[in-house]
Amino acid sequence: MFYLLEAHGFETWLVNARDVKHLPGRPKTDKLDAVWLAKVAERQMLRPSFVPPPEIRRLRDVARYRCDLVEVRTAEKQRVEKLLEDAQIKLSVVALDIFGVSGRDMMAHLIAGRRDPKMLAQLARGRMRSKISTLEEAFTGFFTDHHALLLGKMLARIDALSTDITELEATLEEMVAPFAETITRLDEILGLGPVGAAVVVSEVGLDMSRFPTAGHLASWAKFTPQTKQSAGKTTGRGSTGHGNRYLAKVLGEAAVCAGRTNTFLGERYRRIARRRGKKKAIVAVGRSILVIIWHLLADPEAGYIELGPDFHDRRTDPERKKRAHIAQLEALGYTVTITPAA
Repeated sequence: MFYLLEAHGFETWLVNARDVKHLPGRPKTDKLDAVWLAKVAERQMLRPSFVPPPEIRRLRDVARYRCDLVEVRTAEKQRVEKLLEDAQIKLSVVALDIFGVSGRDMMAHLIAGRRDPKMLAQLARGRMRSKISTLEEAFTGFFTDHHALLLGKMLARIDALSTDITELEATLEEMVAPFAETITRLDEILGLGPVGAAVVVSEVGLDMSRFPTAGHLASWAKFTPQTKQSAGKTTGRGSTGHGNRYLAKVLGEAAVCAGRTNTFLGERYRRIARRRGKKKAIVAVGRSILVIIWHLLADPEAGYIELGPDFHDRRTDPERKKRAHIAQLEALGYTVTITPAA
């Protein structure tokens, strides 16, 4: 109904049912519901939900389907690993990626009926050549024709899914061509990448006037901890709630990638992970990335600037750090004398 009214030129609002819930204890009929909706709209007690324009919705459909196919492919790869484990083939223990060139070649020979561990180990390439003796032990299992049948079906399904994902990524690249400059600017954010930038645009759109501040966008995406108080006591675990899972997945992956780098976001991830754990660090860094995205989309002239891993140390007051270290040493029973270095 929303799309039909929108196509005919009406300014249509999609309102959350929670905001128009009828007061309890009163009669409920279709006529009274219509009167109630008219009253709350007249008194400006409603706010429209975020609905992106048609071109962004089409991009969102393609991006979400690609994400779903990636999840299906990952599940199929896990089934392959489980099947090999069932046959006592410990390839995943030796190889970091069993679906690389060497791993796929070895599995193809297993399907073809060549089960000699020494021959299979000799198929290793590159750095795996140093693990030939370990590979021989890994291939000493009980791989049967039954396993070969299932493995062939699984690999064929993985290849078909990979082909579909590649085609969808090419389609995404064509669909984001009109705003390629924006994608390029978002690509500068550490850990995001061109595909991740396209997914972000498909979920939040390009017009940030719908979100007055970066905090509004973070709250909509459920990257802001919820505050629950009763009688002056804070309850709950400070969780953020369930938001857009496609956007959360991209931001989470970007946060994990950023956490492995020697950058501002990487240092922020490590600082929080040491104190609060990795899960909270992922959410916090994901929110930081979302704030950066809001500023880049809200201001076409803005650019991403790397602050450096020592950003927090440079902003910390040296005198405050000195007093803290002196207090810690004095608490251990030492008398501290400070002499400036030459």
